[in-house]
Amino acid sequence: MPDAALRAAHRVVVLTGAGVSAESGIATFRDAQTGLWERFAAEDLATPRAFLRDPALVWGWYEWRRMQVLRAQPNPAHRAIAALERRVPALTVVTQNVDDLHERAGSAAVVHLHGSLHAPRCFDCASPFALPPDPPCEPEGGRRLAPPRCARCGGAVRPGVVWFGESLPADAWREAGQAASDCELLLAVGTSGLVHPAASLPALARRHGATVVLINPVPTALDAVAQHVLRGKAGELLPALLETAFG
Repeated sequence: MPDAALRAAHRVVVLTGAGVSAESGIATFRDAQTGLWERFAAEDLATPRAFLRDPALVWGWYEWRRMQVLRAQPNPAHRAIAALERRVPALTVVTQNVDDLHERAGSAAVVHLHGSLHAPRCFDCASPFALPPDPPCEPEGGRRLAPPRCARCGGAVRPGVVWFGESLPADAWREAGQAASDCELLLAVGTSGLVHPAASLPALARRHGATVVLINPVPTALDAVAQHVLRGKAGELLPALLETAFG
C-alpha cells in the first residue's frame, strides 16, 4: 500500500505539475485566456522569438500570470507536501510549476525545472532582476507592458521561465535527476506526464528501485510507470495519505 511505502521511505521526491497549482485557482498553461490574451495562443507568447517580436505583449502576459499567482494561496496539497517534508529525513520537491506556492506553503527544498515567474533576468546578459512585489497589471485581461531594462547592460528584462525551444536550467535538471535516482519513493502529483524531460523522472526513480505513487484526477501517461495510482484531487488525497501513513 502507498501509505506503508511512504512511512518506510527515508528519501522522497515529490514531482508536481500544473494540476497542483490549478487547485489554487492558477490557470493551466493551455486554459482559455481572457481579455487581450484570448487572441493569442499561449505557445505564441512563450518563445524567445515572440519576445523579440513584441516584448511588451509577452512581458504583459507574464506579469498578468504573476499577478494571478500573487493573489492565489497555497492549497491543502501544497501544505501537505510541506508537512511531509517535516516527517521524512530527506524530501525534494521537483516542480514543473513556475509559481512560488510550494515555498509559501513552507517547502524548503524546491527545484524549479521550468524556471520561475519571480526570477526574471536580462535577455542579453542573463543578469537577475529584482521585481516589485505588485506588478502594474490587471489580472482580468492585462495589457501590454514595456519590460524593465537591465541595470548592467541596458537590455530588456525577460521572464525567468523556460520557453519552448530552450533547455532546462542545468543545475535544476541535475539536482532533479540525482534526487530521483536516489529516492526510495517518488510521488507524481497533478502532472500529465506529457512534458519532457520532466516526465522521465518517475521512470528513472523506478529503474533505481523506488516506489512510484501517482495522484491525478484523470488517467495520465505515467499510469503505467506507477505501482500505485490514486485517482482524485491532490488537495484531498495528499492530506489523507499523510494521515493514513503517519496518523
